[in-house]
Amino acid sequence: MHGARSSTSRWPIGLVPQGVTHMPWASATHAFHGRQVAAVTRWRNQNMAQKPRSAEMHPGPGFRVSLDIPRLPASFVQLFAEFATPDISDLLNRLYAVDSGIRCLTGGHHRLCGPALTVKVFPGDNLMVHKSLDVAQPGDVVVVDGRASTMNALIGDIISTKAKHRGIAGFIIDGLVRDLPSIRELDFPIFARGTTSIGPLHRGPGEIGYPICCGGVVVNPGNIVVADAAGVVIVPQDIAHELLHRLNAYRAANADYLADLKREGKFSNAWVDDLLEAGGCPIEGTAVPVVAVADAGPQ
Repeated sequence: MHGARSSTSRWPIGLVPQGVTHMPWASATHAFHGRQVAAVTRWRNQNMAQKPRSAEMHPGPGFRVSLDIPRLPASFVQLFAEFATPDISDLLNRLYAVDSGIRCLTGGHHRLCGPALTVKVFPGDNLMVHKSLDVAQPGDVVVVDGRASTMNALIGDIISTKAKHRGIAGFIIDGLVRDLPSIRELDFPIFARGTTSIGPLHRGPGEIGYPICCGGVVVNPGNIVVADAAGVVIVPQDIAHELLHRLNAYRAANADYLADLKREGKFSNAWVDDLLEAGGCPIEGTAVPVVAVADAGPQ
């Protein structure tokens, strides 16, 4: 048994509670080791009190929030809800539809139409998604640039419930979600790449209210987002009024064409032949006359 230790032979201060003077395991043979541990501890406290500079958050690009979201009148924005996303995409020359991997996960009946509140996050981190709930206005569509990460989910049922109570129209997420069965019970539109059980981190960095990329399309704050079972399209604000006029004209012309096609079943593919000929495509063999089903007679 070891007797009581003198104050000069105590274990290094800071490694045990103050006032402890008798430690049977701290025999004289451990004294040198104890001094080494104490020296390492002092060095660590003096030289590693701060995080590495590479881990610091720097105010500015990559870590900022803008509350100045330019929104078009809600009554005007909702006019786009009448149009299917394929029609909108066609009139935008097929360049403003997001990657088809981002799809509705909460039911094919869900549609979204509203101004974009843009959020950029570090892959797997949703600190700024939480903050977006305070920035969003009722009717906003929160569009999250998660860099298509397939590791962590960016939202779950809790944040979805909060968003619904705030009047947010829904989420478009270039990433994953979790708690999908619970989210579906909310009847709240979520468009994302898929699901995972791995939850998000909450550290940052990130941005709100600045241009992002979602599914290969640049999204500016306030752009009109239209989403349905066919996909997601982004309408830039500066062409929204002109596009709406063209959509109305396109819908009327397309309706007449489909009505004639359904009624008579006749159409011409001359435009196809023109393109093939212009491209120099050889057509070999003997042509067989095409007979319309309605004129074919008894079979």
